[in-house]
Amino acid sequence: MKKLLFLLIMITVLTACNSNNGSKSTEQDQQDRDGMQKVKLVLDWTPNTNHTGLYVAQKKGYFHDEGLDVEIIMPGEVGADQLVASGKADFGVSYQESITEARVQGVPVVSIAAVIQHNTSGFASPKEKAITSPKDFVGKTYGGWGAPVEKAVLASLMKQENASVDKVNIVNMGNTDFFTAVKRDIDFAWIYYGWTGVEAELRGEKLNMLYLTDYSKRLDYYTPVLTANENTIKENPKTVKKFLAAVSKGYEFAIDNPEDAATILLDEVPDLDAELVKASQEWLSPKYQDDATRWGEQKLEVWDNYASWMYDNHLLEKQLDSKKAFTNEFLPKK
Repeated sequence: MKKLLFLLIMITVLTACNSNNGSKSTEQDQQDRDGMQKVKLVLDWTPNTNHTGLYVAQKKGYFHDEGLDVEIIMPGEVGADQLVASGKADFGVSYQESITEARVQGVPVVSIAAVIQHNTSGFASPKEKAITSPKDFVGKTYGGWGAPVEKAVLASLMKQENASVDKVNIVNMGNTDFFTAVKRDIDFAWIYYGWTGVEAELRGEKLNMLYLTDYSKRLDYYTPVLTANENTIKENPKTVKKFLAAVSKGYEFAIDNPEDAATILLDEVPDLDAELVKASQEWLSPKYQDDATRWGEQKLEVWDNYASWMYDNHLLEKQLDSKKAFTNEFLPKK
């Protein structure tokens, strides 16, 4: 299925490229009547605090100051990677693991900035389940989304404690939210603490949280990231630079002003839970840049480490050329 998916993506990409032959898009061609350059940015999921800097950049006019008219869109049935790869969107929100798989399959998507410096995800379970280490996964039911990487991560953590992933009942919980699922038919799931973990705190529901980075440095990868396709980078480098100049200001504002940033996100997406957004933003804002010299910075060793882990666990058909998978070229200089 994964091979078929990437084949379909490649067909879409090639079709898009062929349709543009002889009418190559330029930065000037994309300007609207006000002289602003139209840009489409597709999210990976419904809006949340991973995206705050993007909405801040829009609300405070940072995009406008760079001459960009940015439309933030939802992915729908077609994911962000596919839309960016095919040229249907100029920029997207994705994950290092997705970009790694895509590039190995020949999909020309590139990470242009890390939204968060370190992996904040892990396996969460209600306290009463008594899952305090990977060996406690034995005999339990894991609720996931059906990706091969899930079993590989479970196995790698469990091996460290001489436990077998074959003794875990792995089920696909689909769109069921974590809190409903753990009350119904699962014992633990893979979550991002900055959203689901914070929500548990607000609900007064105590969790045991096993962060991936506590068990393996190879699992400390960039998630999420911002992306563009190779053609955009080659043909419209000024656009990429302008986009990241504005976005960097947005995330820097969110780092320094979590409360105000949360308010902006809520103004732009009023359907979100206000209490959750404010608490999540307070938790996440220090983690955007963390120990990096600037927001968005990516390291080759992080890409190499995770790609080699994926290859070693038979999740990739060949090694990734990490140097081509990401770039820091367009980030503002410090």
